[in-house]
Amino acid sequence: MLKRLPLLCAALLALAACSNSSDTTSAPTAAPVAAATAPAPAAPASVAPAPAATATTIMAPAMASTAPAPESAVEPAPAATVASNATPFVDDGKWVEGKNYFLIEPAQPTSQPGKVEVTEVFSYGCPACNAFHATANQIAASLPANAVMTYLPASFNPPENWVMLQRAYFTAQALGVAEKGNDAMYDAVWKTRALSAMNPAGTGLKPASALPTIADAAKVYAPFGVDPKEFEAVAASFATNLKMKRADERVKALGIEQTPSMVVNGKYRYTVGSAGGYAQTVELTRWLVAKEAAGK
Repeated sequence: MLKRLPLLCAALLALAACSNSSDTTSAPTAAPVAAATAPAPAAPASVAPAPAATATTIMAPAMASTAPAPESAVEPAPAATVASNATPFVDDGKWVEGKNYFLIEPAQPTSQPGKVEVTEVFSYGCPACNAFHATANQIAASLPANAVMTYLPASFNPPENWVMLQRAYFTAQALGVAEKGNDAMYDAVWKTRALSAMNPAGTGLKPASALPTIADAAKVYAPFGVDPKEFEAVAASFATNLKMKRADERVKALGIEQTPSMVVNGKYRYTVGSAGGYAQTVELTRWLVAKEAAGK
């Protein structure tokens, strides 16, 4: 996680990525939701390939889904958010493999036959994901009808409680309230601090024994009609544990080293930094979707 910087650098912190090899001794810094056109100088993700694993993606945050969840726990964004016209594929040299986006080898299976699958890898505990949230919604809304948006929660930063936050998301998904509580979860971490891993003084992380629990997360979903006791029971279930295991395997298989990261059809990985900014991330996503649709 990012080290705390002077107040004059606070705006830049919102644009940095959360790394898989984070310095977890310093406190996470809250990142406000940034405008979709703001630049983001995060370093591009590693191009190192990772071993294949069973595909596990999840329901789009803040996007209601009416499709039944298959065994792989994928739930696409609703059709209303993917009604944009498809962009014809034109390779004018603007987007360069190895610079703006990276080939995933071996390519990973997807869960939506006949659709180009776009995935955001994220965590509620990642300040850069909080800043990217509005852009992720913009990407989902800009996809053509031949593409679908899915989301994959990472857990590779246990000191900042990402494991609990991943568990909370899969639990909410099973109870049908993940999309309803998406904004509330980000707010609970970065605004009200009810689920923050940072100590009250803001000088570092809470000890593991003082981190928010799944019972605390249940309170966030309670306004959406969830019984806290049922939430805790589902959170501790075998099904939820299995979803978490598969999600972790897929994060590794995709070669994800920072969040937020974007993946198109299990083949291409990129970040806000490698794309060149938030607006460019939207543009690159549409270009890669068109590339896949054209079979290039």
